[in-house]
Amino acid sequence: MIKRIVKMVFRKENIQDFIKFTGEIKETIKNHEGCLHLDILQDKKYPEIFFTYSCWNSEKDLANYRKSDFFNKIWPETKKWFAEKPLAWSTEVVHKTGKLNSLEEKFASFERILTIMDRIRNECPWDSEQTNESLRTLTIEETYELAEAVLKNEPENIKKELGDLFLHIIFYAKIAEEKQQFDIADVLNSISKKLIYRHPHVFENKEVSGSKEVAENWEVLKLKEKKNGNNNSVLGGIPNSLPAMIKAVRMQEKVRGVGFDWEEKEQVWDKVKEELAEFEAELKAGNDKKAEEEFGDVLFAMINAARLYGIDPESALERTNQKFIKRFNYLENNTIKKGLSLKDMSLDEMEAVWQQAKKEE
Repeated sequence: MIKRIVKMVFRKENIQDFIKFTGEIKETIKNHEGCLHLDILQDKKYPEIFFTYSCWNSEKDLANYRKSDFFNKIWPETKKWFAEKPLAWSTEVVHKTGKLNSLEEKFASFERILTIMDRIRNECPWDSEQTNESLRTLTIEETYELAEAVLKNEPENIKKELGDLFLHIIFYAKIAEEKQQFDIADVLNSISKKLIYRHPHVFENKEVSGSKEVAENWEVLKLKEKKNGNNNSVLGGIPNSLPAMIKAVRMQEKVRGVGFDWEEKEQVWDKVKEELAEFEAELKAGNDKKAEEEFGDVLFAMINAARLYGIDPESALERTNQKFIKRFNYLENNTIKKGLSLKDMSLDEMEAVWQQAKKEE
């Protein structure tokens, strides 16, 4: 039985790198002892995206491959490419056994969790006391934990955090069922109806040119739904409690759906420069309150630029946060090892250790 399946996803702007990479290693890795096959797949809906799946008999076989002369020859070049283009591709272990659950097994697992929820709601003192309000902050916490696992590309933790979040979904549905408001079937039927309505290119005969048009149609269809419900605001439905950066992204995505966007993405840089100049002018004038407002405009323009260039600003900033933490911890630890204190070091001395941390990455 296959013990390991590795999935590699290449971004569309790096297709030539993908072709070069797979062309060099496909036959070699395919014929290597312990490797059952290497599949190269093209996404049916988005042809510009490719995937590779490599299947190994065991972790030991994979480790042996990584010790081979071929791997040792190609890895330095690949590692260099990783460093230059860290977001070009991603890899993950899809499944360690290579055997995923059948539809019947999925139904059985769903029935099992619903049965468990019924029982703990009736028999557990803590679970029986929970309300929508008491669950709310916990749900937010679980959502952030899932987001962190996704950012770190940790399949096992993603699976765990999805389970935690799914528990909250059925918990809310159970509470509503007890109040005779709705149940989990209503929740699923509601989202099924919405997905069918918003995917006319799948369930009807509507043609689309690609993912961009799909996203634009999605926002137009959402707006039609709001009009039917007497809420015709393009920006309606965005929670006020969203973090400011995520809210900015969603606002920009929504207005783009109705055509309020730059004709050419490069035009956004003029806006960024304009906002930065206004911010600097207010700083020089000593207008603190106005400077804060203009700084917000700078951030909004930069978030807009990130969106136009396919960058998730929230993820990008969090990656920088993690990178900073790692480098500062290195600086701190190496200082302690030498019996020094950061307070006693000059900026030049700290910068030298910081640069060493960057090299070791």
